[in-house]
Parts: sequence; C-alpha cells; structure tokens
Amino acid sequence: MPKESFSQKKQRSQTIFQLLLDNHPSLSTFLTHKNTFELLIAVILSAQCTDERVNLTTPDLFKHYPTPKRLANASLDHVMTLIQSINFYKTKSKNIIHTSELLVQNFNGSVPDTLEQLIQLPGVGRKTANVILGQAFGKPGITVDTHVRRVSTRLGFTKESDATKIEYDLQKSWNTDIWTDLSTHLIYHGRQRCKPQKPLCIECYIQHHCPYTKKIMIK
Repeated sequence: MPKESFSQKKQRSQTIFQLLLDNHPSLSTFLTHKNTFELLIAVILSAQCTDERVNLTTPDLFKHYPTPKRLANASLDHVMTLIQSINFYKTKSKNIIHTSELLVQNFNGSVPDTLEQLIQLPGVGRKTANVILGQAFGKPGITVDTHVRRVSTRLGFTKESDATKIEYDLQKSWNTDIWTDLSTHLIYHGRQRCKPQKPLCIECYIQHHCPYTKKIMIK
C-alpha cells in the first residue's frame, strides 16, 4: 500500500470532518455555561471527570458565585462542599478560587484570550486553554484529550503519545479552520463509536478513511 502524502493526509482530514458533520451536525461544547467565565470554570472542573457530572454540579456553584470577584472571595470549605461530587474536588476548589483571584487582579475580571495567558491560570493546561480559545473566542485550537489522542492515532494522524506533540502533529494535518470543530467531533466520535475497547468499526461511517479499521478488517 503506497505511503500517504502530506496533501493526501490533509484532504483525508477534510473528508473525515465532513462525514462527522453530516452524522452529528449540531455539536458545540459539551459543558453547560452562560458565559466565558462559567466555561473556564467548568472546563477546569471537567479534568478527569465526566461532563455530565460537571453539568450537574456547576448550576449550584454559579448560583452562589456567578462572577470571578465573588468566587475569588469564596470560602474554600463552601466551594469544596458545592463541588464534592467531582473528582479531585479539593484541589480543583483551590484552583478555581485562585484562578478567579488572578482574573480579578490581572485581567480586570475577564477571561484572557491568548494561550500564553490562559495557561498561567491554576488548573489550566493547553487542552483547557484550547477549549476556551475555540469555544469562547472563535480562535482555532486543537483539544487533545483522551478521545482525540486515541482517535487521531487510529486515524493515522499521529504516532506520538505526548499531548503537546500530538497537537503539533494535528496542526500539520488539519486545516486551521477546522481545528476547533474537528476536535469536538472526534471527542464525540471517541465516546460513541471509536471506544477504547471494542470500537464499532464495522458500522462506522468513516471506516473507509481509517487505517485502523482496515487493519481490523484484514484480521
């Protein structure tokens, strides 16, 4: 089988993206939020926790602390009580309070809109920052979570294991205008079909563009 050229890989990414759009067209972020501040806090809380659990927890949190200033002045014990159903709630409580303090002190209570500024906030890494940039500010960013890591590897867009190196690989293979949306769709696809164990390759609508599926078929 001939090696795929760079231009062919970029074209395949566009084809896959269109197929994903056709099959689940109305996806955006999976976290419930009313503004950029709520999205930032929700994404921080979602690390190693399901979006469903976060969405059940944040309404009460934001009822008590709807702004960075209010959360910056919150009682740590009270915040821990409000989010105790979330994984690592003690550390995350400290992070979201400290993040709110920095928003008030350094950014006039607003969420910054650059990667460099976002990753200075406690609990915010490149993944979280790219979610915020893409969903809140419309700035292209690739979110490399466990699903994007798995699916992009199976699709042959990367051979790396480090999230940052995967992000750089995907930046080369994907056109900039689809970075944010393709990330979202691959997350959904990884949850619904391209699962860690027993992926649903036979019924997958992108199987003809997936090297992993072709290997499974040969076996």
